[in-house]
Amino acid sequence: MNQIFDAAVASIHEKTTLVPEIGIILGSGLGGLAGRIEDPVYIPYACVPGMKCSTAPGHEGRFVVGMLAGKAVICMQGRLHFYEGHAMSDIVFPVRLMKKLGVKTLVVTNACGAVNTDFSIGDLMVIEDHINMMGANPLTGPNLNEFGPRFCDMTFAYTPNLRELALDEAKKQGVELRRGVYLGYMGPSYETPAEIRAFRALGADTVGMSTVPEVIAASHCGMDVLAISLITNMAAGIQKVKLSEQEVIDTAAARAEVLQNLVEGILPRI
Repeated sequence: MNQIFDAAVASIHEKTTLVPEIGIILGSGLGGLAGRIEDPVYIPYACVPGMKCSTAPGHEGRFVVGMLAGKAVICMQGRLHFYEGHAMSDIVFPVRLMKKLGVKTLVVTNACGAVNTDFSIGDLMVIEDHINMMGANPLTGPNLNEFGPRFCDMTFAYTPNLRELALDEAKKQGVELRRGVYLGYMGPSYETPAEIRAFRALGADTVGMSTVPEVIAASHCGMDVLAISLITNMAAGIQKVKLSEQEVIDTAAARAEVLQNLVEGILPRI
């Protein structure tokens, strides 16, 4: 396993000497933030040993390394999903790779559906906690001791001071930033109305098909984590309409700049 990570690290170092301190994962339709990175170095996933390629629509499938808001960053322009058929270990491989590269803080974004009926399409939400309904955990199997302990505490997986920082920056920018619990669902089918009612009873505010594995791995690695969701649709059954991938993409495109400005404002304060 170490040999795979060593080869992956070497492949990144062949392209850039920058040592990233912040990792950023961009969700569906949110890849535009990578366009703000200064002196970018583009590294396709296919060029990194051990890295799987993303097949999800709207995901470029490459790392972008450079400077953003005065911080050295490595950005995932497109992520891997469980529904694509990737193993959990492959989904979190890039998080562990970031750790090996020197990343201390992980910023995660996603597009998601609102379970909380007080939320609206286009809202932003800082994730305070999650519920894992994916039926799998990326830490299953032999423990990788070089990254973290066998039993990983998740009490502060979403770093409290980063959440408060995000709320403060949102206030300064005049952006309403909601707070809530994200429920991770395997997909790729959208949830049924009955499932959404059950998830609401469990305490979920939003639902999506990503983020949870990456945050678990980041917590295991000892990284600080900030996660922000863009609500692109109301979950099944809330509105009497069918859900569509295009709705997600369109809403993400319409609100992406607000999220990008927020993240760019947060980074110098980390």
